[in-house]
Amino acid sequence: MKTSETKNTTRHGGLSVGKILKVVVPLAVSVGLVLWLFHKVHFSEVMEIIHRGVDYRFIIAMMLVTLLSHTIRGIRWGIQLRAAGVPRIPPVAECVSIYGAYALNLVFPYLGEAWRCVYISRREGVSLSTVIGTDIGDRGSDGVMILMILIFSLFVARPQLSRFMDKYPIGEGIERLADNGTLWLIVAGVIILCGVLLYIFRDTAAVKSFKKSALQMWSGFAVLFHMKDTGLYIVLTFGIWICYFFETYLCFFAFPFTRELIYNSPYTWGLLPGLVVFVFGSVSMIVPSNGGLGPWNVAVMFALSLFGISDSDGTAYSMVCWSFQTVMLVAEGLFGAAYIMLHRSNAAAMRLKDRSLLIKEGIASPSEKAL
Repeated sequence: MKTSETKNTTRHGGLSVGKILKVVVPLAVSVGLVLWLFHKVHFSEVMEIIHRGVDYRFIIAMMLVTLLSHTIRGIRWGIQLRAAGVPRIPPVAECVSIYGAYALNLVFPYLGEAWRCVYISRREGVSLSTVIGTDIGDRGSDGVMILMILIFSLFVARPQLSRFMDKYPIGEGIERLADNGTLWLIVAGVIILCGVLLYIFRDTAAVKSFKKSALQMWSGFAVLFHMKDTGLYIVLTFGIWICYFFETYLCFFAFPFTRELIYNSPYTWGLLPGLVVFVFGSVSMIVPSNGGLGPWNVAVMFALSLFGISDSDGTAYSMVCWSFQTVMLVAEGLFGAAYIMLHRSNAAAMRLKDRSLLIKEGIASPSEKAL
């Protein structure tokens, strides 16, 4: 008994440590980078810039484009879900799954991804692994888009990206990692070792369970290659990322120093700086943090500095854009919570009404009324 209790305590202790780390690490990253950011600039200067020169009409426009991008993402995910065998759900519910996911990602990274899969799985009574597979496919599509945008930016913004690699230690570090052959050999070795271990222990219950879940995930991901609405899916994917770009670009009109990049610079109406800032911000989301706070702000500041924007101005830009986008995410989350509660209330009322009709017609016994 003592041994069993010790094992349970250890297991629960390990789980608790894991859960704590999931919260603490992203929070530490966010707080650490924000503190570093304000150590690098003068906070009073940033606040003065925010108070004296922001055109909030364009900030509001950015918030509306943010809402549009998440709505398109919800509709796009619905295409994947139907192709994976999930019954058609109302478009509002598709969008709510995305609204809630982005709001929960503000708490800590990837919580929203887990929640939206569980929400759809329970709502429709389908396999969670299949829904997770569609989510992986959803994010895989984003990965392809980021890769395409990176390749495009290497051609049109190569001087600015080279300047970043030369100017900042972090750029030099990225370049060294990319050129480190030993690192890539270690990564390849780890992948091969995992494959060998899975083969050796292929008959164990744990590996069989893993393979079953992996196959279900793959079935959810593979619908990308044989679903009927592939053309619409591609159009919506481009729509999402065009919205993301305009979230960055619209904010250029809100500040006097970024407006200069649009009207009084050789950068084609500010589209090139907008692309560079957009690429830096997108790549920074790989770093675990609370809704991008910290990594996104630092990346945007670095990107703007490549076009002569001071660190204080770049920080003001990033803080205003991030803050108002967060306000929109919270509003989306509140709308999603209200919708889910209303849907559950209506579903419960319908079940009660149906049970009452069955009792009235004598199909069900009165004793079932309490069930």
